[in-house]
Amino acid sequence: MADLLELEGLSAGYGEAVVLTDISLKLAEGEALALLGRNGTGKTTLINTIVGLTRRRAGAIRLGGVDVTRLRPDQRALAGIGWVPQERNIFKSLTVEENITAVATKGPWEMERIFGMFPRLAERRRNMGDQLSGGEQQMLAIGRALALNPRVLLLDEPTEGLAPIIVDELLAALRKIVREEGLAAIIVEQSPRKILPLTDTAIILDRGMIAYQGKSAALAGDAATLANLLGVAERTPTAQKA
Repeated sequence: MADLLELEGLSAGYGEAVVLTDISLKLAEGEALALLGRNGTGKTTLINTIVGLTRRRAGAIRLGGVDVTRLRPDQRALAGIGWVPQERNIFKSLTVEENITAVATKGPWEMERIFGMFPRLAERRRNMGDQLSGGEQQMLAIGRALALNPRVLLLDEPTEGLAPIIVDELLAALRKIVREEGLAAIIVEQSPRKILPLTDTAIILDRGMIAYQGKSAALAGDAATLANLLGVAERTPTAQKA
């Protein structure tokens, strides 16, 4: 598979603070990557840097072989970088339909296809954003990112704070998006148990640097690395490709 997203020697942070140091990775077309690490290790900063929201100190970001390092966040979105932030950032004063149509671009991810992926949104298509539950708002945030028809989807802790039944629904949808639809993705997650079975490769950040990089299936069976870098005491389920 051809490389879709490439980070080379990336160092970045906020103001004078440097959070990330010398981050290099490649994401292929159709590949899903789990971005793991303890709190404060730089996971969100890495996502924000790809989106264009941090102060870059060194390095480059290429999408489809094109350097997007100096592009504004809106230009990166139009270039194909979809983003689902922790805060969701939906338009709470707009309906579900209006949230999607407000950002939609031409492509395969049309509204009815998004509603097929998230039936709860179809049922609430005329509800305002602030009338949705937290899980439904997260589904809308993902649906809105898909409506941009991105080449790569960045999700920052999409299951955080949600009820287990909603987490299961979201993970099932993400499995379809990255496995059946083949959309490249980087998924930030605290729990390797949730995300390793959905992804091809995994990276663990520690103190703003890459401490582990390898196959998700290999990491799922590496109890020592999980314990040392993530504090996971139990063996995770073996990652499987659907």
